Amino acid sequence: MSENTTDNAALGQENVPAMPLAINLQYTKDLSFEVPAGASIFATLRSAPQISVNIDVQANRLEEDQAVYEVALAVRAEAAEPPAQEGGQAGRTVFIAELTYAAVVTLNNPPQELVEPILLVEVPRLIFPYVRSIVSDVTRDGGFPPVVLQPIDFVALWQAKRAQQFPEPAGEA
Repeated sequence: MSENTTDNAALGQENVPAMPLAINLQYTKDLSFEVPAGASIFATLRSAPQISVNIDVQANRLEEDQAVYEVALAVRAEAAEPPAQEGGQAGRTVFIAELTYAAVVTLNNPPQELVEPILLVEVPRLIFPYVRSIVSDVTRDGGFPPVVLQPIDFVALWQAKRAQQFPEPAGEA
């Protein structure tokens, strides 16, 4: 054995499985930013707006006979003027930012029970930093403090989505 031979076991790589996923490309599928009140909102906004964020993940097979999918992470951030009184109704819409960011991925023969979690948890987890950056940049470039998305628990999001699609039957166990 020569001295230059690398021993994979010594590197801790003896049983490292190949990743069942390849990201072919990523792209901005849809991006929208609007300030419905126009310039007047800048003159009248007196305090930080209330921001609500909605997130959705969709996965679609691109070709029936191939394991190539488009995974889209959609984010909608909407800012509204704070209510005039405590507990009151929110004021005008300050801005709306909508982004659908997608990845085209190929799955390399994963076990069938892992296909859905890979597409709806792992791929969104991998592309989320790009989504966070784009939303932050577009809100900052729109003249407002950047919206920095907090980390997302994609496992919980996936489980909630499954619970909506397949509700547990009511009854006794």
